[in-house]
Amino acid sequence: MDNLFDAIPASLPEELFEDILKTSSMRIERIVSRGHTTPEGDWYDQDEGEWVMVVKGSARILFEEGMREISMTAGDHITIPAHQRHRVSWTDPEQETIWLAVFYSDN
Repeated sequence: MDNLFDAIPASLPEELFEDILKTSSMRIERIVSRGHTTPEGDWYDQDEGEWVMVVKGSARILFEEGMREISMTAGDHITIPAHQRHRVSWTDPEQETIWLAVFYSDN
């Protein structure tokens, strides 16, 4: 058995992305951030839908359409449809933000 809170490096110069489970139509990923953001001017524009939850910590996601920003804390989750351009605009620099992301295809 594995634990989402285990094996987190003390130093995180870059965000940590790890697949937990992957099939032909779905992928579950653990993401660990500590003050990381999407590089300025970059946007995620994914071919898959994404359900994402903050398990620990806090973050903000900015959506290009309407430049709407949402704040997320532990337990908050959101579904992001395929091709809805978004970026991580802030994560807590003082503690890890642990995300659980489920990427899925409707095909």
